[in-house]
Amino acid sequence: MPATRTTLRRGIAAAAALPLLIGAVASCGYGSESDKNEKTGPVAKGEKLSSDTVKLGYFPNLTHATALVGEQEGILQKELGGTQIKSTTFNAGPSEIEALNAGSIDIGFIGPSPAINGFTKSKGTNLRIVSGAASGGVKLVVNPKKIKTLDDLKGKKIATPQVGNTQDVAFLNWIAEKGWSTDAQSGKGDVSVVRTDNKITPDAYKSGSIDGAWVPEPTASRLVSQGAKVLLDEATLWPDKKFVITHIIVSQKFLKAHPDVVEAVVRGSLKTNDWINANPEKAKASANAKLKALTGKELPAEILDPAWKSIEFTADPLATTLQTQAGYAVKAGLLKEPDLNGIYDLTALNKVLKADGKPEVSDAGLGAK
Repeated sequence: MPATRTTLRRGIAAAAALPLLIGAVASCGYGSESDKNEKTGPVAKGEKLSSDTVKLGYFPNLTHATALVGEQEGILQKELGGTQIKSTTFNAGPSEIEALNAGSIDIGFIGPSPAINGFTKSKGTNLRIVSGAASGGVKLVVNPKKIKTLDDLKGKKIATPQVGNTQDVAFLNWIAEKGWSTDAQSGKGDVSVVRTDNKITPDAYKSGSIDGAWVPEPTASRLVSQGAKVLLDEATLWPDKKFVITHIIVSQKFLKAHPDVVEAVVRGSLKTNDWINANPEKAKASANAKLKALTGKELPAEILDPAWKSIEFTADPLATTLQTQAGYAVKAGLLKEPDLNGIYDLTALNKVLKADGKPEVSDAGLGAK
């Protein structure tokens, strides 16, 4: 479904709902706590860029594997030379946006809803999206004893991470396209949408209080490990099976003061994704090792393997899919009109892509002027 100008305008209008609804959303993550974990990476070596340090934020989650692997393998630090990475991990998008606004981090890996939320709340003054990172990794998983076909969802209780988050709006849109009705605010209707923190969802499924969930990885694969069945991979609903789940943001203040550092992080992220795609098994193990270092736990193979397969790592921010995701909020009746012009600045990314002989990517007309 190629984005027309009308579609883009609708998407922009829809995004206004997200600031009102997201709250403590972790749209790209899998928890909703605001706790964080600060660490300094490998020792910086080489020529220092325009800043002594760069403060990096991300989630300890597979959809942020570009950051996990980039740090674990030293790829990001190598590109930064003598500029030291100081990383902080978050479990919620809003807390990462707050850290960016406060100057506690300079650059962050984050999902679409918190980025839109942060940009619109600041009236377009706090951040830019400078690169993509990952696509996909969202599934509808259900209790196979209760639900055997998509039509069987009618009358059932299905979890999403939170009202107004990316997966919630996608599921509400899917329900509407089935011709069913569910109230976007309460979640009541032909399908009961039960807003449940991703960390709690496996227990809710086990207790029988929900019949399934439309959730990101690795929550989906955790449910499958408990006997749930994948009924739908959201990627199948998108052109080319691609939609943004994680992209890279930077504070506008840091971007203006240290464009060379931003370019180095973008280059390192691109090289990390290239390494991930060329070495999927090694990269999977690397991401899991970093998760263990950060959280004290690694993912077991029965969760890690299927979750990893469903995520695509790409520098393309897939800007038109951000628009389409926002457009789903319009159909759900979540309307306020923000101005998303300037949310993207892909200058550094396209410079790096061109230098590598790769095609440039689009900002869907929402680039900084």
